[in-house]
Amino acid sequence: MKYRGSCHCQAVQFEVECPDTVEVEDCNCSICSKAGFLHLIVPLSQFTLLRGADKLTTYSFNSHVAKHTFCRICGIKPFYTPRSNPDGIDINLRCLDEKPANIRIVKFDGQNWEQHAHALAHKSQASQKPD
Repeated sequence: MKYRGSCHCQAVQFEVECPDTVEVEDCNCSICSKAGFLHLIVPLSQFTLLRGADKLTTYSFNSHVAKHTFCRICGIKPFYTPRSNPDGIDINLRCLDEKPANIRIVKFDGQNWEQHAHALAHKSQASQKPD
């Protein structure tokens, strides 16, 4: 199914294709725990930015692989390029207008990222296509 989402002010709008049943990660790393980000990682081919590319700004730290994109108007981070899946996109489930019917939230130990990142590597693969 296709789901639409946006930042708070709706200057940035997007669409993501994913199944009605999803698994998302609740990460305890410094940036995710402060922002309340719930990670829905999908292949980049399942994401479409509909509006607001000119309203996005990027923040990067540590390895500079992850590209944290924020709306420069309202400050919300609706999606970003994750370090674990730089070929994919990570959607904040909380920024979807309508949520998938079945959501499984799993804890992810991002404070010990190096030991656990391999568990996410498959999420941006094309074989993870929606129903």
